[in-house]
Amino acid sequence: MKKPTPEMKQRMCTRKRRYRTQGDALDAALLVGVERQRSAYRCTLCGLWHLTTS
Repeated sequence: MKKPTPEMKQRMCTRKRRYRTQGDALDAALLVGVERQRSAYRCTLCGLWHLTTS
């Protein structure tokens, strides 16, 4: 698999929902019932938090 270009990384970031804090991201996962399958990470591009599959 190729390494993503900066443009691809930007697109991947902008397609994801952003959360101000790790707690906000994990609370959102809890609300939809997927907290066990998701973890939160700080995005290096936007500085906010996204959810990812664990």
